[in-house]
Amino acid sequence: MRWRDRRQSDNIEDRRGISIPRGAKIGGISGLGLLAVVLIGMFLGIDPTILLQGGPEIQTPSVSVQRSGRPGANDDLRDFVAVVLAETEDVWHEAFRKMGRKYHAPTLVLFSGAVESACGMAGSAVGPFYCPSDHKVYLDLSFFEDLRTRFGASGDFAQAYIIAHEVGHHVQTLLGISKKVNELQSRASPSERNKLSVRMELQADCLAGVWAHQANKSRQILEAGDIEEGLNAASAVGDDRIQRKTQGYVVPDAFTHGSSAQRVRWFNLGFEQGNLQACDTFNADRL
Repeated sequence: MRWRDRRQSDNIEDRRGISIPRGAKIGGISGLGLLAVVLIGMFLGIDPTILLQGGPEIQTPSVSVQRSGRPGANDDLRDFVAVVLAETEDVWHEAFRKMGRKYHAPTLVLFSGAVESACGMAGSAVGPFYCPSDHKVYLDLSFFEDLRTRFGASGDFAQAYIIAHEVGHHVQTLLGISKKVNELQSRASPSERNKLSVRMELQADCLAGVWAHQANKSRQILEAGDIEEGLNAASAVGDDRIQRKTQGYVVPDAFTHGSSAQRVRWFNLGFEQGNLQACDTFNADRL
């Protein structure tokens, strides 16, 4: 991905190295953060819905991590994140302008170990997440190493896909989609709630594809192999692949994010068509 010497977003809040007291429960998390909560539940033998719906508090240890100086590996990665965030801002500002609306960019919070958000406290094991209550994306940069070693998805564009997916949840919030889905989920059965969650997550994948299309069209950010990296990352975090890896079998009714094939399909659809209309997962007969 061509990202060096490009505009960096000012909407970065660096909380690395800030001490966090012992925890509070997690709630209201979207995106890969939700996926990680489900994974934690699988590993610990806990029903993930308990972790997400007012169950016992998840305790996180006190953290005091030294903030790295400049220059350094983390700062190089921080610059990469700031460039990707800037690219999402440029794409979505223009897309909203064409709709006659104003795009309010999210803040991306960098943290190490644990972080407190308007959605509750979360440890780094939760992974990247978007909190609709404060319109912020939260990211521990160590997740990118986990993405490579645990999920088998390497490359800078795989990392960019993760950021673009979380920003996709912000777009859903601004468009009122998240609110409507939450209202439907409040009246739905557990299986129907999961199905709605899958459609939300696949739409965020599609929006990440739209971003990649438009950013490359305007500023030629892509290099050979980048889209393959993005598709590999989308496949790596599919519910079926994760369930098979963690429990040895697949339970489609328990999907919350979609299968690997579905995630690849919707990211690719967004990238190929490059517009919001391609991302109507809620009226799609085939996911």
